[in-house]
Amino acid sequence: MSTKTTQNETDETVETDKTAAGTTLYIYEWAVRAWHWMNALCLIVLAVTGYFISNPLPSQPGEASESFTMGYIRFTHFATAYIFAVIFLGRIYWALAGNHYARQLFWLPILNRDWWRGLVRELRWYAFLDKHPIKYIEHNPLAHLSMFLAITLGGTFMIVTGFAMYGEGAQSGSWAHTVFSSWVIPLFGQSQNVHTGHHMVAWFIVCFMIVHVYVSIREEIMLQQTNISAMITGTRTFRK
Repeated sequence: MSTKTTQNETDETVETDKTAAGTTLYIYEWAVRAWHWMNALCLIVLAVTGYFISNPLPSQPGEASESFTMGYIRFTHFATAYIFAVIFLGRIYWALAGNHYARQLFWLPILNRDWWRGLVRELRWYAFLDKHPIKYIEHNPLAHLSMFLAITLGGTFMIVTGFAMYGEGAQSGSWAHTVFSSWVIPLFGQSQNVHTGHHMVAWFIVCFMIVHVYVSIREEIMLQQTNISAMITGTRTFRK
């Protein structure tokens, strides 16, 4: 096996291995991979528990003190929300400390015409209008845009509105009420609007997760390059 280096558009050195399977590039650092899977687990737990919070279980017979099911569901949701927020802050830090690919999630090259042309080409590819795809070392423009909207903007919105509702329950004087509720709820006009926005964006993120899994598997097959395993090993292999 021979090893060489290639240069990406930011002039950063990328390790390249020539193997029998094709060209292999090291892209995703350990911190990005750890955040990815922890974030995915948090989103699943938050989605399930959030659903039951908005659609509570029927009342249980017997003594109320012996049935704390919804209490455990709410506690799980709140605890996971803290973890989600902390690792999100860690991901922002790694965008500054990591390589070029670690920063892609937090910015869009909207002034780059090639990026917009690539976005249109990807839309045509996913719509089965183009027969031959374009391979990207990092996320393609459509995936880049989707992740920025769902993870960066959507995740920020969910953290802000979620802690605003949490602070409302904790009441005036709590840190969440001071930092979030005191300005988020007046900004939305009333508490119910915050609940509605939180609920709608949650469903948007759930839909994104479903499409994300589908597209990752589809690209693994049709593009002849590793996608899912790239988030485990950090390397992406281009088979052709």
